Amino acid sequence: MIRLNRFIALAGVASRRQADLLIQQGKVNVNGRIVSELGFQVNPETDSVTVNGRRLTAVTRVEHWILHKPPGYLTTVRDPLGRPTVMDLLPQLNLRVYPVGRLDYDTSGLLFFTNDGDLAFALTHPRHLVEKVYLATVKGIPTIDKLRKLAAGIILEDGLTAPAKIGIASVKSGNAIVKLTIHEGRKRQVKRMMAAVGHPVLQLQRIALGPLELGDLPVGAWRQPTQAELLELEKLKQYSEKEK
Repeated sequence: MIRLNRFIALAGVASRRQADLLIQQGKVNVNGRIVSELGFQVNPETDSVTVNGRRLTAVTRVEHWILHKPPGYLTTVRDPLGRPTVMDLLPQLNLRVYPVGRLDYDTSGLLFFTNDGDLAFALTHPRHLVEKVYLATVKGIPTIDKLRKLAAGIILEDGLTAPAKIGIASVKSGNAIVKLTIHEGRKRQVKRMMAAVGHPVLQLQRIALGPLELGDLPVGAWRQPTQAELLELEKLKQYSEKEK
């Protein structure tokens, strides 16, 4: 027997904390009955658990994958319009995994997948300050003053951005390739930041997410994390657990 919130986390739907909220909201059903008790225990072998009407299968094996997402793919498990999604690029798996965070349709780079809801929560919760590193090809060449403003924080329509690390990695054909490190997860944040200082993004690639690095992984290819990366992911997960 295991706690219901852990069952939901093992199914990859949500972290245990998020699962508790789903339980409290009456969205979890066990054997045909809505369960609102947070400490409720289930038998993974015999009990039927559904969340929002979808039956879950808890897994005993954790899977992690890293994809070099090309432009032209949606970061979603499925698309009702039949457009290509990042799931089309992964190998055939016996277990369902989910993308952690997202990359825009026209953005390339590192995308992480897992069926561990607690790890996904640890990587994406704002208070954990997990760094995301991007290479952005922008129109023109930003001045030092503009780079300083971006590093200190710049006002967007949804408020002041957190301090960032930024510098010009190289210049090609009169356009700069900017390396930018942020730990927020606002929608289209890098694009909006660069547009705000007059240098719209022409091309964007994420090269790192926390301890995970894209390296020389070819576009469209995938790999599993190294042992060193797995160790760092486990440390991040344990740190997140201690905060609960």
